Amino acid sequence: MEYAKIVAVTGLPGLFELVSSKSDGAIVRSLEDKSTKFVSSRIHNFSHLESIEVYTVRDNVNLVDIFTAMDNSGEKLPDEKDNAAVKNYFEKVYADLDFDRVYSSDMKKMIKWFGVLKSNNIEIKLREAAPEEEPVEEEVAVEEKASVKEEKPKAAKKEKEAAGEEEKKEAAPKKKAAPKAKKEEDEAGEEKKEAAPKKKAAPKAKKEEGDGEEAPAKKKAAPKKDAKK
Repeated sequence: MEYAKIVAVTGLPGLFELVSSKSDGAIVRSLEDKSTKFVSSRIHNFSHLESIEVYTVRDNVNLVDIFTAMDNSGEKLPDEKDNAAVKNYFEKVYADLDFDRVYSSDMKKMIKWFGVLKSNNIEIKLREAAPEEEPVEEEVAVEEKASVKEEKPKAAKKEKEAAGEEEKKEAAPKKKAAPKAKKEEDEAGEEKKEAAPKKKAAPKAKKEEGDGEEAPAKKKAAPKKDAKK
């Protein structure tokens, strides 16, 4: 039986082993009469012994520390009904206990619980922490970062190559634009040649106008002189 599975239930005397948990309560087994029953969480509260702390004149300590001191002291357990004897016992076993905040009922409960644990041969110790898996996660994270670093140069290289190809494609048409400009210049030259004869048509028109003029009229004959004169 593990200490981590031992619970105290409000409203019920003694200690219990937690057999199984349910959404509305738990099945527990009494460490005194070994009876098993269902306890509703709507009526009762459960407290794991390993989660209980005790007031001292310094920092709070886990209940395990008190039980360990009791086990190592060699002092005989006092009568639970004698308040003075109970306090005197803890003054010897754990002098740092804050007796202003730890009441006689609390000390009596600790004595009773300690007796039940010893009679059931339960080793009083906290559950060992599970091996930390953080280093493994860190290693995985490092591997992921490394893979990202390896992928980045490849992606950059591909992007660079793609950009180079696009630049080549864009640059190619610009080089071929020269012949087109030359063709346009040739066409413009031909238009000028066609327009040139039109300018020379003016003298011809002038000549035609001269040809159309009538011949100057013949001079009239001088009037005949009067014979009488």
